[in-house]
Parts: sequence; structure tokens; C-alpha cells
Amino acid sequence: MKPEVFSVKFWGVRGSLPVSGPAYLKFGGHTACIQVTCGNRNFLFDAGSGIVNAAAELRALEVDHVDLFFSHSHYDHILGLPYFGPLFDKSMSVDIWAGHLHGKMPARQMVEEFVRPPWVAEKLVIPAHGVNFHDFAPGDTLRPAPGVAITTAALNHPGGCVGYRIEWGGKSLAFVYDIEHRPGELDPVALALMAAADLVVYDSAYLDEEMEIYKGFGHSTWQQGVRLARTARAKRILFFHHMPMREDRDILAIERAAQAIFPNAAAARQDMKLDI
Repeated sequence: MKPEVFSVKFWGVRGSLPVSGPAYLKFGGHTACIQVTCGNRNFLFDAGSGIVNAAAELRALEVDHVDLFFSHSHYDHILGLPYFGPLFDKSMSVDIWAGHLHGKMPARQMVEEFVRPPWVAEKLVIPAHGVNFHDFAPGDTLRPAPGVAITTAALNHPGGCVGYRIEWGGKSLAFVYDIEHRPGELDPVALALMAAADLVVYDSAYLDEEMEIYKGFGHSTWQQGVRLARTARAKRILFFHHMPMREDRDILAIERAAQAIFPNAAAARQDMKLDI
């Protein structure tokens, strides 16, 4: 693996539902799917509707192996799974990792139950060879490839959710979504994942003034993300999980407000690619 190649690409940045139309062109309408590249290894995080385009690019690049990690299995994070070609392509191998249902349901069962009727038209048969399932407990450190260490942690979200910190080549990237914070408090789990990270991707579904309305929904705000990033001394933060009602102009306004107090803040955009 080449140490200089550590990048992240966003295939879907929406939460809850995909959206389309002229008001959503700048930030895109697909739901959660993020690709992390470490040298010659490709890791996908979540299987929202954006994973379909991710699979098309991987196929065009003749990639023959991919790792897929789940934060959790709410619909917006799995709805692209039945259309994720590598899962059914015998010429590719896929490693699937999940820990949010630790002790309740293994990764294989979670996937197989979603790719069968009545959720899809007919049962989709996952090849017995080429697809490997890995169950872990939140808090475990995963080592899916030489030199790659992925710290995991349980996040405050209904039904369970896993946050990730990916470290490779002396750089770090933290995924801290879907997470609900308590107003006035800085979540120690979030701070640990974000500590001195080169880049943080944080749940910014709501605004501070909306938190009382959506209490218990399991999400956070861009303002809280900035507070955490400052305390954790993270270098950059990208806001993620834009709600369907946020049009381009709304997210741009959030981005401008954030940059006024934390210059290295931005809103994630579909098809955005960054080097870590």
C-alpha cells in the first residue's frame, strides 16, 4: 500500500430520505455512503442509496475486493444494499462488518433478512464464497488491512449505532454520526473519536434551536460539531446527514455560519473527494 493515498469520497450525504430536484443539486440527494481509500484498499461506510454509484465506480476501476462497514441499519443507511452489485458478483469479494447489533443479531442475518421478500421482489442469493461477515463489539479495534486500525465506539442513537476512527499512515479520520447530544454537554465518546483527528465527519441533521423539537430522534447539530471539534483539537470538520428539508441555500447558510467561527468547517457534498 502507498502511504500517500489516504482519501475520503462522499457518495451520499443525506439523512432519512433521498431527495431530488433543482434545490438539491449542489449537495446532492443520495443517502449515507462514504468511501475511504487507504492505498490499494477500499472501505465503504454504510449502504444508503449512494452505494449504487460507488459500486459502479469500483467496477469501472476493476476493483476486486471491498470492505463494507455499517454504522447501523436504519433504512437511510441500508436502502441501497439490495442494489449493491459486488454483493452478488462472484468475481468480487466483499467483507461486511457490523457491531451495532452486537449480541442481538449477527451481520449475516441482518443482511440476508433485508435482501429477501417482502422487502425486495425476490430473494437475492448472496454467494457462499466471496462474501465474509465480521461481527464485532463496539469498543473493539478492527484491523481490516495491514497498517489500518479502526477504533469503534457505541454512539447515542435509537437502536444502536457505531462511530469509527480510521488511522493509517500517521493520519486519522473520524466518523461521528448518527449521534444525539445532551445540550450543554460534550459527549466523551465523540471527543475520544475526534481527538486531534485530521478530519471529522459529524452529524449535523439539526440546528441547536431545533433540538427540543427532535429530542429522542438520535441526531445532533453543526454547532455541537464545532464545539466538539474545538475541544478535541480536530483539524477539519465536515457536516453530514443533511435532512431532506435542507435545500442548497439552507446548507450554504449553515456552512457560512460555521466558517465564521471555525474556518476549517464545511458541509459535505455528494461526489466530494478529499485527501486526508
